[in-house]
Amino acid sequence: MFNLQQLKNKIQETEKWLDKELTSVRTGRANPALLDGVRVDSYGTLVTINQIGSIAIEDSRSLRISPWDVSQVKALEKAIGAANLGVSTVVDEKGLRVIFPELTNDRRKDIVKIAKDKFEQARVTLRKNRDEVMQDLEKKFKAKEMGEDDKFRHKTEIEKLVSESGKKLEAAMSKKEKEILN
Repeated sequence: MFNLQQLKNKIQETEKWLDKELTSVRTGRANPALLDGVRVDSYGTLVTINQIGSIAIEDSRSLRISPWDVSQVKALEKAIGAANLGVSTVVDEKGLRVIFPELTNDRRKDIVKIAKDKFEQARVTLRKNRDEVMQDLEKKFKAKEMGEDDKFRHKTEIEKLVSESGKKLEAAMSKKEKEILN
């Protein structure tokens, strides 16, 4: 019998990847996930911000980073500046405040393009995974490991899985696009 579990796992990985990538794309609101990719030099080791302090949303356009060791504030400020996120930082007695500027319409359109590129990468990966499974299916059919009815039944099932996943990816992208443009 032909096993589709590997395809299902790859589809889930692709969906998770796109969700993670879209989360890291900046909208007009402050989101702690935008700082996930920032690495801070803490005592000679590169670590994520959430490993050296807590991140809280102050308001719609600013985040508060409260390091557990106050001496890490300068390293935090340097790392955020080096990440080139287009944000400004303010140091105070409580830690660090990250301020997200208001987005212009042109910048919003650029951000939508970036998100669409990530969406297209996910779709290409999805199609590539489908093609690999279809080729494997064809090989098994030619080697007489399955009949023609089984081949067509599996092809239909594969197309259904890929189609459902494609719809999920499109829904995630359109949700993100509305988020960015509003």
